[in-house]
Parts: sequence; C-alpha cells; structure tokens
Amino acid sequence: MTINYQYKNVQSPTKITLSDEQAAGHADHWRILTDDVSHDVPEWLAQMIERATMPKGLNDSVSAKDSCLLLSEDSPCHINQVLAMKDGKPERFINAYPCVDGPYGLTCKIERVIVNDSSHDAVLRLRTPDGSIIYAFDQLYTANRHLYQQDAAYFVNFSAWAHEISLSEQNELIVVEDADAIRYHRAFNDIVAANDGQIPENLQEQIKNWQPETEAQMAPVEINLGHMCAYLFGDTLGQEDEAWCQGQVLGKHDTTFNGQNVTLFDVVILREQDADPFVVRIAAPTTATTSTIKVHDYVQANVWLQAAVYKENQYAKAATSSAQVS
Repeated sequence: MTINYQYKNVQSPTKITLSDEQAAGHADHWRILTDDVSHDVPEWLAQMIERATMPKGLNDSVSAKDSCLLLSEDSPCHINQVLAMKDGKPERFINAYPCVDGPYGLTCKIERVIVNDSSHDAVLRLRTPDGSIIYAFDQLYTANRHLYQQDAAYFVNFSAWAHEISLSEQNELIVVEDADAIRYHRAFNDIVAANDGQIPENLQEQIKNWQPETEAQMAPVEINLGHMCAYLFGDTLGQEDEAWCQGQVLGKHDTTFNGQNVTLFDVVILREQDADPFVVRIAAPTTATTSTIKVHDYVQANVWLQAAVYKENQYAKAATSSAQVS
C-alpha cells in the first residue's frame, strides 16, 4: 500500500511585537464612555460575568482549558475581557476593552499584526482587493491569534467607537475654473447618468465626443470637500487604529451600554469606483450633537477602528463583501 503525504507550508502574517512601554492601553477608550474610569470599569467587568459569552472567532470551539480565555457579551455595544487560565480556572486578569458589533465588512488579507503579547492588544494591517490599506484593532485576537494565515482572504467586520463625531464642514469648497477640467466633469456626469449610473466601456471616447448644450454647463464647478468620503489611519506604530474619517451616514440606530444611551451610525467612509464601499458602524454616547445628525448627512469623526473575523462569516464572503444598509 502506498501512502501519499501532501506537505502544506502554512505561514502566519508578519508579526511586529510591541513592548509594554510602547503599547498605548485603553484608558482613552474607556474615557469615551465614562469620566470615572477607576470606579465604573471594574463595576462593569463584574456585571458582565453574569451574562458573558465565549466568542469563537475562527475557532471551531473554545475551552476553559485554553491558556487564555476571551469573554464577551451578546449586545451591540459590549465589553471583551481576556483572562489567563490554569487548570480550567481563571488565574489572572489580562485585559478588557469596549467593543462595537459591526454588521458590515470587506474581504481583506492580513499583511501584518502589531501586537503586545502580554496584553493581547493587536492591530491588524489589512489590504482590500482594490489595494486600500486599513488598520484596525483586533477584537478577537485572543481567539484567533494562532489561526491567521499569510495571503489568506478573510471577510472582516468593521466597527468603531467615536472620540468625536460631528457634521462635516460644509463651507470647504474648491472652485474648478479650468475649462478642460470642467468639460471632463460635466461630460462624465452626463454620460454616466444617461447610462443608468453605469460606466460604459468606451467612456473616454464618449467624453472626447461630448459637447455642451448650454453655456451654463461650462460654468465653474464647485466641489464641496465636506461631501466626500475619506479615511486616514494613525501614524504612530501600534496606534494606527486611531483614525480620522469623513463619510455619509447611511443608517442611524439607538442602543445602550451599561445603562448609557448610545447612538450607532452606519457610515460609508470609502466609496471608490470599482471597489466595495467601506461601511463602518460607529458608536458614540448620545448627546445633543449626535441627535442633530441625520441619515444622508456627511460627518467627520475621530474614531477607534475595530475589526472582527468570525468563521461563520467566511462562507458568505464570496457572495457579498458588504451588507446592504436600509
């Protein structure tokens, strides 16, 4: 009898390790939700034990016999808590951080992981099929840390906590007066509109043949910078998940976090041609400012961007990489 073995070299993404001194911790993230971190956070951690769940991430199963245990909650805004385990029992507290469930996502490859091994804080550098780079804090690193594979495509769910969120600046205008640029802009819009919003294969030829029908069509074009989508990640190693973004609100919902009212905004922050839109569910404590923001408004925000990779979400990624927002 002949037995054939097939060797498969499975490699993990590149790992960059941070020291405790380099790691930023979560004090600023807790301050989004409370002015009394030392009192409120320990109380919240004690309360969550009564309703805790164990997220599996990419794991088929989780066990209290693992060296580390990730606890979570079944609510839109919740706490993840990491415990060190010994002989099936909690040995010591490792870390805790507030999380937001994100129903929307993109298919990405994990290019590298920036991690503090003692706290299990990890930031993923992700690349989308269109080449966009996204950095996000890994909610499920404890569960997934041994399972990520280099060059594998994963459907990644995105969410965020907002340090600040407000209506975008509506008076930031660029006036385009160059005749060739105006002609291209008007022609592109007319051709796409006449083609039911689709870009025809001979677009450049149609633009070349396009002629204005009125003088008004060649008037200077005003571009409102407050009506654009943009995403800028942080420039400090290990803190690239602290981002600035601007985008359009596609949905707005209300929820709570430990008795506190929270507003959830579904915001598209990247919307490029021939690419899936980058939609993020952004949570912010409900205030007079958040109450004024409406669906279809453009907002700008400083956010803590989060990512989560679940095994059950990988099967549907080929069908769609971004959920529809109602």
